[in-house]
Amino acid sequence: MSSQPPDRNPIGTAVVGVGNWGKNLARNFHQLDGAHLETICDLNPATRSSMALLYPEATVTDDYEAVLASPAVECVVLAVDAPLHYKFAKAALNAGKHVYVEKPLTLHRAEAEELVELADSIDRKLMVGHLLEYHPAVNYIRDMILKGDVGASHYLYFQRLNLGIVRKEENAWWSLAPHDISMACYFFDATPISVSANGQCYLQPGIEDVVFATLKFADGRMAHIHVSWLDPHKIRKVTLVGSQKMVVFDDMEGAEKVRIYDKGAEIVQDYSAPITLRTGDIVIPRVSGGEPLRTECQHFLDCIRNDETPRSDGRDGLRVVEVLAAGSESLKQNGKLIELQ
Repeated sequence: MSSQPPDRNPIGTAVVGVGNWGKNLARNFHQLDGAHLETICDLNPATRSSMALLYPEATVTDDYEAVLASPAVECVVLAVDAPLHYKFAKAALNAGKHVYVEKPLTLHRAEAEELVELADSIDRKLMVGHLLEYHPAVNYIRDMILKGDVGASHYLYFQRLNLGIVRKEENAWWSLAPHDISMACYFFDATPISVSANGQCYLQPGIEDVVFATLKFADGRMAHIHVSWLDPHKIRKVTLVGSQKMVVFDDMEGAEKVRIYDKGAEIVQDYSAPITLRTGDIVIPRVSGGEPLRTECQHFLDCIRNDETPRSDGRDGLRVVEVLAAGSESLKQNGKLIELQ
């Protein structure tokens, strides 16, 4: 039985693009009490047929203009290919809809800026699917940083590797790195001041399969990102090095996703041993569970209902696009350090 209060009508939602990832969005917006899955839109006939069987109460269509024209649709959830994000999000905002768009927000900085300004001008919510900002383990680590439990944060490094899925429209940097860029900015509560990136195109000309990038922040902190879809290992790992403790988030672990290492190095005044190393316990904390995507979808609905700014709003999406664009420029110039304006 639904727990939806009788005076809080569900928000009419359309999910556009229900392929590999979009089907998960459709499932969540169907199950959440705060939403009514009004419409599912996809160009693939077989996909539409399967969606119609799963969600018989929803309208299933291939006509995006009809979705935007429907007064029953209050918000549009976009999981289309990245090159279409700008066009589809702009059309939805111009139709007066709240918009959730999967990462990256757009493939060009100017387009991301335009969407942010448009959403502000018509007072609509624009949210980007930076999923890991809603992961319980990520927020556990961020709370540790904010409370000073790791001491001073020195640097982060990310590994996001696998054999596949190989994209044709975007390289591994644009496809995989948005997750890690958003986490780095979220952990450090800051925007990088410069980016340098090196990569190589092994499978397709002009499309990097592997990228190594370094983000530098104004206070000296750094984040190193390694992304690849051409690697024998499937790794989704984040390491945070602090002055007092070091933390590892391994998203491939089933239950024990976070490990805290009581390790560090300290400078002392004894000239015979100017730096001492400290090695203590390894702690595996209990981290609350729950599907991050469910939390993210609920957050979008709550922000619409309560007129609040989403955690991963358009400006957060723009920041990530700015870093991605700077990284792309660095790739073109063989790793040249690109400063962000």
